[in-house]
Amino acid sequence: MDLKTRIRDVPDFPKPGILFRDISPLLADPVAWKDCIEKLAHFVAPLKPDMLAGIESRGFLITAPLSLRLGCGFMMVRKRGKLPGNTIPHTYQLEYGTDTIEIQDDAVKPGQRVVVLDDVLATGGTLAAAISLLRKAGAAVPGSACIIELEFLEGRKRLDVPFGSLVQY
Repeated sequence: MDLKTRIRDVPDFPKPGILFRDISPLLADPVAWKDCIEKLAHFVAPLKPDMLAGIESRGFLITAPLSLRLGCGFMMVRKRGKLPGNTIPHTYQLEYGTDTIEIQDDAVKPGQRVVVLDDVLATGGTLAAAISLLRKAGAAVPGSACIIELEFLEGRKRLDVPFGSLVQY
């Protein structure tokens, strides 16, 4: 199935000059959505993950069903202040300023294999930060994946793990 036909272009969102790639039509089509999860499973399963880490917030939509499909755990990588209890933070550089992401301090055990997922790879900053955060927590990160890769932004160059995407622009 050509998943690209289930992704809607939204011009000038969230601001003028941006072409947003909306996965809502993909999520609404149960046949396409199942195919998407199966294709991700085909890439992720050989990495032998113990856990999958989903990046807030659309990454959660991908990671939860994929973790069930692969029979492994699911953890959330969230913006600062969104997780209860003790957390491990990681601050990273943005184009203009910094941001901080966190995981709960008991989300990963040292040496666990954690694959990181999100909906879109753009510049690679958030995905690279999530990989660094998980390593700081003691995880081994054998790979990462997204549904969409915006190749012209060259985000893949910021990643030091195998990366897979299903749709490229």
